[in-house]
Amino acid sequence: MWRATLMVFACFFGAATCSLAAQPKAGAESKKTQAAAKKAAPKTRVIELAHQLSARGALKLAELVERFNSEQPEAERIQLLRVETQGRKLALLNLATPGTMANFLANKAAFKPVHQVLKENGGNVSGSDLSADLLAGEKRGRLNALPLAFSTPVLFYNKRLFRQAGLDAEAPPKTWQEMQDMAGTLMERGIACPYTSSWPAWVHVDNLSALSGMPIADKKGKLAFNGRVQVKHIAMLATWHKARYFQTFGRADEADAHFYNSECAMLTSDAWTHSLLQDAPGVELGIAPLPHHDDLYDGRQHTLAAGVSLWIGAGYKAREYQVAARFIRFLLAPDMQIALARGGGFLPLTESARNVMRTSRLMKDEERALDVAYASLQGKGGLHPLRASTLDPVRIIVDEELEQVWLGKKPAKAALDTAVKRGNAILAAKPALRRVIRP
Repeated sequence: MWRATLMVFACFFGAATCSLAAQPKAGAESKKTQAAAKKAAPKTRVIELAHQLSARGALKLAELVERFNSEQPEAERIQLLRVETQGRKLALLNLATPGTMANFLANKAAFKPVHQVLKENGGNVSGSDLSADLLAGEKRGRLNALPLAFSTPVLFYNKRLFRQAGLDAEAPPKTWQEMQDMAGTLMERGIACPYTSSWPAWVHVDNLSALSGMPIADKKGKLAFNGRVQVKHIAMLATWHKARYFQTFGRADEADAHFYNSECAMLTSDAWTHSLLQDAPGVELGIAPLPHHDDLYDGRQHTLAAGVSLWIGAGYKAREYQVAARFIRFLLAPDMQIALARGGGFLPLTESARNVMRTSRLMKDEERALDVAYASLQGKGGLHPLRASTLDPVRIIVDEELEQVWLGKKPAKAALDTAVKRGNAILAAKPALRRVIRP
């Protein structure tokens, strides 16, 4: 399948090897025939879909786009465009990652809201059809962008290593204190890496704060993730790191590979990662909600959802917006939502797609992970649009300061105080970003 997809990908971009292999050598007569056919054929309108995905992500996106193109009139085709730099006019279709989303929100004149595009082209999607966790920052459910491939952090654990250490493989830790106790047992039984985490800023600042009911920013839009609970949590992780209960491997998803290879017994990472981990050799995959601190007055609240969203550029022709509207409806169809869940482990966006998944026998393994993700997203607490990991300059600062803690060069409070101070200085220098995070 991958080889076929690669061939489609190559032909889609007009690779020379593909075009040469597909056509015989033309003589004088055949050249005339080709010229006549070219003249008779309708002109193809190319609709650009700009992205900044990795090679693997772009390959999956190409497969999705080719499926859409095959169902459309030949005169209209969506073509992928990798955009490395900012400052250019937005393409008609644009994928924003968490790290680039703030740039869209800060320049509202550059995009056309999804709800408006659909309304003008005979359709609509109500915010009430989508999960509330995907609508943070949206007003009255009127979508500026379409949340496309979203996930939330969960705890993965290797049941085989749990049993090897004498732990109950069906009783993962529910609280951070229970996790500390289990990490100690795993270490005593010879597991060199009891616990690791991908995306430290996303898991241990953004989601720890939401799960504990603590704000990331105050009502004036100033960063404030250096409260008592956040400091306590990072200080706890620092002691774990010193005891080697907790090991770090990078700022992104580097830790996933160490869990996949059975080096680490527990991993916190996004729920969609189960699609990569479920076939790992030596891993009997267990999935549980992210642990919480059990001494909080309001108890456990909810985690956050984040991922890739689709934005529509402003300043295009009405016929081009018709294609954009068709593409949005294509993405929201239940079968496509199920394809995204099965192929990438992402959360289905609509209740109709979720209901189909619950009744599908083919979705048994995926449903287990998605049920945990849904449960994690439920609970009381506000849905503040700010994510420290969404604003790239702030995320880099948070990662730098956390690394100082892991290295023993700074205590948790000093590191978080510094991260907040440096982050607020960035926001003060970039008013557009400040507007993005204001509640």
